[in-house]
Amino acid sequence: MSCFELIENKMKSVALSAAAISAFRHSVQVLESKQSMMIPESDIVPAEGVADWEELVAATPEADAALLAQSVLIKLNGGLGTSMGLQKAKSLLEIKPGLTFLDLIIRQVKSLRAAAGYPVNLLLMNSFSTSEDTMAHLSRYADEGFADSAAVEMIQNRVPKLLTDSLEPVFYPAHPELEWCPPGHGDIYPALLGSGWLDKLLAAGVKYAFVSNSDNLGAQLDTRFLRWFAESGSPFVMEVTRRTEADKKGGHLATRAADGQPILREVAQCPEEDVEDFQNIDKHRYFNTNNLWIRLDALRDYLASHDGVLPLPVICNTKTVDPRDSSSPSVYQLETAMGAAIQCFPGARAVCVPRSRFFPVKTCSDLLLLRSDAVEINEAGLMSLAPECGGVAPLVQLDSKLYKLVDSLDSLGVPSLKHVKKLQVTGPHTFAPGEPLCGEIIV
Repeated sequence: MSCFELIENKMKSVALSAAAISAFRHSVQVLESKQSMMIPESDIVPAEGVADWEELVAATPEADAALLAQSVLIKLNGGLGTSMGLQKAKSLLEIKPGLTFLDLIIRQVKSLRAAAGYPVNLLLMNSFSTSEDTMAHLSRYADEGFADSAAVEMIQNRVPKLLTDSLEPVFYPAHPELEWCPPGHGDIYPALLGSGWLDKLLAAGVKYAFVSNSDNLGAQLDTRFLRWFAESGSPFVMEVTRRTEADKKGGHLATRAADGQPILREVAQCPEEDVEDFQNIDKHRYFNTNNLWIRLDALRDYLASHDGVLPLPVICNTKTVDPRDSSSPSVYQLETAMGAAIQCFPGARAVCVPRSRFFPVKTCSDLLLLRSDAVEINEAGLMSLAPECGGVAPLVQLDSKLYKLVDSLDSLGVPSLKHVKKLQVTGPHTFAPGEPLCGEIIV
């Protein structure tokens, strides 16, 4: 039996869809072909034709109720906050007293529904790890229709880890759950198709999807951007923002030299000899915020003409099947990135947005800033910096050893940061609640 047959049988055994199997088969074929997964500097030029958010929004009126009714807000909600000491969905982390990321998302959708006079769609792409916690939390919104998994939930697929010497799916009876890995957020496309959600949304008249990570507080469905996107005729738009030194290792936008198509290049796709160019933020100026706008009818048509597969670049990670046991079998974990789909659609575009559209929480430093008075959240669920910040978020740098886990913030306390340019904490300390700080503070 070939490795493809073994893989297909394994995926069918856990009821994964034909779309998920086809997408993974493509990834394995790329790996088996031994074709380069790298994007060398010689194949690209710096991104061209990037539009400016401020200019677009200034010239575009807000979307009306009819347009809002044709939109869906899709949130990637499959991540656990394990790196911050959580064992539940990261979106259940409190960012203000009694307010989680998930509550904030619901608040935003309710505001859009009030403006449209219509139940604007919300779709959460949960993983097997986050589904139960997420839906339990949403039970508090049952009266508003958010607690019905059939109405708001799509489950992320999983894919088998492959033995590096044979490309066969690994068999690890000691811990069978370790035989599987997440396929990366590029899975959103086979998940939409295989779950039936793509057809369901289109049948309901929904054409425009705004997709973002649930831990990105700045990713809000902007009604002016929605109207511009609908009128632009573009099938796919990526929100990018200017890179800083802090972003130089993150994926950047580029233009394919051969045909002028915009593409996304991740650091794992950069040859070692091109790393210096990859990290040159003056040359490659834009990085992907993972905020995407997608025409669902264009996605349906592309999938229909390509056997249900979006041929995304493959990112191959070599690990051991048990990450805690270096003697366990060596495996490949194959992933795809959803932003890489920009290369699949003729007419795809990128828009440079303000940094406020990209406000992810990856560390306790990020979380402390959000919990402080430097960040304000209104009744519509929209985030903004306090006026005293002058449009620039304070830089927070907490000791990564002492303040790695969320619980460690309880002993630190939350000071006032709206007059702070920089806060650096390099040892154990306790702030009084709301303790006023100003300027550049080093503790």
